[in-house]
Amino acid sequence: MKELAGRLAALDPDAGAALRVISYFDRLIEGRAGLESLVRGAAVLAGCPARLVDEERGVRVRVEADGLRRDGDGPLDPAWPSAPLVPGGSAALWLERPGPCDGVHAMVLERAAAAARVVLDRTRGRARAAGGLADPASLEVLLDASATDHARRQAAVRLGLRDVTAARVVVTAEDGPRVEAGPAAGVRTPDADGRRAGVGPTVPVPELPSSYTAAKTALRFTAEGTDQDPGPRTVYADELGGLALLAGSAGPADRPVPDVRALERAVASAPWAAATLHAVAFGTSLRSAAAELNVHHSTLQDRLAQAEHWLDWPVHEPHGRLRLQLALLLRRLHRNPASFQATGARGDGSPRTATDPRPGPARRNAPRPAP
Repeated sequence: MKELAGRLAALDPDAGAALRVISYFDRLIEGRAGLESLVRGAAVLAGCPARLVDEERGVRVRVEADGLRRDGDGPLDPAWPSAPLVPGGSAALWLERPGPCDGVHAMVLERAAAAARVVLDRTRGRARAAGGLADPASLEVLLDASATDHARRQAAVRLGLRDVTAARVVVTAEDGPRVEAGPAAGVRTPDADGRRAGVGPTVPVPELPSSYTAAKTALRFTAEGTDQDPGPRTVYADELGGLALLAGSAGPADRPVPDVRALERAVASAPWAAATLHAVAFGTSLRSAAAELNVHHSTLQDRLAQAEHWLDWPVHEPHGRLRLQLALLLRRLHRNPASFQATGARGDGSPRTATDPRPGPARRNAPRPAP
């Protein structure tokens, strides 16, 4: 794409710039960037403030040409160029500049609006604000560690958390993050509707980005709870302790250690192997494991003898049991990548000056986006 854009720019600078705009927003969509990143890209590339307004979903995001978010309550000017997110809809992306758009500005507006529609469709219904309204843009800011304290406080108010002192983040694989007010004493189970969930620790509202990070890590330790993928469907980050460090060393792109490879061979050798080894590893005794599996104690002993042959280490003694526990946990991490959860946090969003599609003077005179 870069080579094609370069050749096209030599023949027609506007066409080359338009192609770079398309490529830029395509990268943001592929990287699952958030709404603020998309609006920031539109503002910086167009060299003027950009505003995304979707009253139905409670979304208002405004970013200045310097890349800084400054949500304002000023009215929209009908003379500003805009692009609806859906034909005939009221939700739209606006460029705060007078007059009609030229070719490059029109392309920025069109592609940014299309990308925003994709993000809103993906994140619709994540945040449950006061009155049942959804505000995915405010949720992004609230969970964004790079946002200012002031911006996060404003986002918390928009989400109905003005009077909430502590809250936690719950992340599910299907729906992404959700903020829950700190549970009452004795209440721990999150509102996950039976879905796999990672639960972050309860923290003061300004510290919710840390709860979000912890919840995403906890989600990677969850399992389907089936015979082939045994384990808990809900994992609490504050119960992981030092085990959370394992998440940084195991993923789909990493080569499994020999113990995990041996475990995979054992699981592939018999339909009962995964559930049996999990029950033995995390049960309080062999008898409790047999009861969990609903098999006779002697049957479990026979299974373990076969499984130890496949694993090539004993699981009866404490050291071997610890190896089995670690292998089972690492297996989950390899199966659940860091991108396992849907995410509404801001992704890679700042325009790169090397591929800036604006004409030369506009590119040279425009302020750089904030990191």
